[in-house]
Amino acid sequence: MAIRLASTPYSPIFINNFRSISHLTISISANPLSGKRRRMAHAVAMATLGLTHPAQIDHPKISFAAKETDLVEWKGDILAVGVTEKDLAKDENSEFQNSILKKLDSQLHGLLSEVSTEEDFTGKAGQSTVIRIAGLGSKRVNLIGIGKASSSSSIFAYRSLGEFVASAAKVFQANNVAIALASSDSLTPEMKLATASAIAKGTLLGTYEDNRFKSESKKPTLKSVDLFGLGSGPELEKKLKYTEDVCTGVILAKELVNAPANVLTPEVLAQEAEKIASAFSDVLTATILDTEQCKELKMGSYLGVAAASTNPPKFIHLCYKPPNGSIKTKLAIVGKGLTFDSGGYNIKTGPGCSIEMMKVDMGGSAAVLGAAKALGQIKPAGVEVHFIVAACENMISGTGMRPGDILTASNGKTIEVNNTDAEGRLTLADALVYACNQGVDKIVDLATLTGACVVALGPSIAGIFTPSDELSKEVVAASEVAGEKLWRLPMEESYWESMKSGVADMVNTGGRAGGSITAALFLKQFVDEKVQWLHIDMAGPVWSDKKKGATGFAIPTLVEWVLSNSSS
Repeated sequence: MAIRLASTPYSPIFINNFRSISHLTISISANPLSGKRRRMAHAVAMATLGLTHPAQIDHPKISFAAKETDLVEWKGDILAVGVTEKDLAKDENSEFQNSILKKLDSQLHGLLSEVSTEEDFTGKAGQSTVIRIAGLGSKRVNLIGIGKASSSSSIFAYRSLGEFVASAAKVFQANNVAIALASSDSLTPEMKLATASAIAKGTLLGTYEDNRFKSESKKPTLKSVDLFGLGSGPELEKKLKYTEDVCTGVILAKELVNAPANVLTPEVLAQEAEKIASAFSDVLTATILDTEQCKELKMGSYLGVAAASTNPPKFIHLCYKPPNGSIKTKLAIVGKGLTFDSGGYNIKTGPGCSIEMMKVDMGGSAAVLGAAKALGQIKPAGVEVHFIVAACENMISGTGMRPGDILTASNGKTIEVNNTDAEGRLTLADALVYACNQGVDKIVDLATLTGACVVALGPSIAGIFTPSDELSKEVVAASEVAGEKLWRLPMEESYWESMKSGVADMVNTGGRAGGSITAALFLKQFVDEKVQWLHIDMAGPVWSDKKKGATGFAIPTLVEWVLSNSSS
């Protein structure tokens, strides 16, 4: 059995666009510019700002194979063994009680036991030690701690195991590795599948590096991974292929969020959506609305945010329909798509404002498109999914919205803008109305919406808000399978009092207290009462300060949620 990850490179879309744009600039520069052409030329100049052309990089191409042979006889670069704290227990003769560790240690004349004692390796999560050896077919043995590996934490532990393996493969330039668990015999068949998937996901994403904007970079060397003791056959093959598909979506989302605003404009984001629809045209179609079309739909809230930028807004709508069979459920996934957020006239200033990081403000849209790419490959039956993004920039100019302006959303509700930096909810308002108009049963929206949610839950947990207990259970169950962390926060209706305006239906921000809650209450005003709706505030987990890059958060959860509503 061999599963290969081979996703379509993301960066060529930028390269091709820049080539055509450069030609366009030359051809029109010799002629007097009309107003329309002048605006086009200015947009072209913005698109090529900094002369930055992303390089094409190789995505991980790793084959996974299930092995049932004797681990001691395996030949390759690194033999990685995941061990719990319990696995390292020793008898009165200072020998491992665990059968796998005991056999390996016997072949190595007690070296494993000696090293584990000298380096105080106890199997705690996060511990790793690599030994250069002779006497086995493997050049190195890598012991990796997975802690207690309880059922509630096992997915995170096994994914981390895969990440450690990927890291070791980079350091030692390994081409092939083997991965085994010291206690895999204790796992049920279902847990073996989940474990193999988590390890594969950690290895694939751990191997991947986004070096598109570096002048020099090393290519990953890891080509194959052999999995020991986790089963074999069609079910495992199917699970690993599913993991591959999800990882391609995660990698796409990482690249979208990592791309700077001078490269990833609303236009380029829309082109990426069209590219996904083209690649999976048997199940996906794309509709991209421009400014005039959005005006016809009366999207005043969204267009108010977009008005200051020379890069025009693009409203993105991908629709997934299964290749055959009837549809039992219609879903929508809506993502905030601010490719840059300056704050507008309420400009982001002072320590902690993170204006330099506001390229990540389209993390919700990245999750939407990443999920679309993954589901385009998985092709679940019985479910229709609408992927919706109101993409734009929040900039400052003479045409931009001002504090105190009143916007009219597409459902007729009016909004007094008391803070131009609370712009994401304004774009989502019209996107949610549009989603409801597609006749969907359930909506999940995702947004890097509030700093308040990061203060409440930290950098690793996303907050969820919904009036529906049923939908909350669905999404939380999906996140647990996917190994992502969500926490439900209350929608305290009494807080809506702070969102009332004296001159319009509402203001767009309340006070500092309960900022995430009032933001969710604002969004609720634009969702049909007949539609189940859940909001995910992912401002924290969209980015990893430790790894200095995007995480691709929420794609695994979204895919699991869609599958739970399908008939697959």
